Amino acid sequence: MDIKQIQDLIRFVSKSGVNEVSIEQKDFKITIKTNEAPAVIHAAASAPQHYTVAAPAAPAIAAPVANEPAAETSNYVTIKSPMIGTFYRSPTPDKPLYVNVGDEIKAGTVVCIIEAMKLFNEIESEISGRIVKVLVENASPVEYDQPLFLVEPV
Repeated sequence: MDIKQIQDLIRFVSKSGVNEVSIEQKDFKITIKTNEAPAVIHAAASAPQHYTVAAPAAPAIAAPVANEPAAETSNYVTIKSPMIGTFYRSPTPDKPLYVNVGDEIKAGTVVCIIEAMKLFNEIESEISGRIVKVLVENASPVEYDQPLFLVEPV
């Protein structure tokens, strides 16, 4: 892991709202904690490297308020993020989007990808219905249990 990847990880942790993230590889270990004084610990050359980095506390972000009345959205089902990571609407920038507003989906349909720690996780719908609204911008960070899509069940 190079310094740019570490800096990106620190930014990601500070935006995500988690308190601590630890990564272990064969000869490398890093722990990032929020709300603590920065500390860097280097182990002996033959032992794995261990870094502890304090990231700035993430500011509280209010959830966006929907412009639709509650009665209109009460019959919709929300597809939520099963993890923290980066939300992508297509497998690669040059490929078509998995789903668009108005698309009919079935249980098991891939609706997006969430990248976490260089792993791309396909997120599948658990319900059948029609996509009513996409609640997250492409390539933006998401938190665990954050609403991603509104679906009108069939």
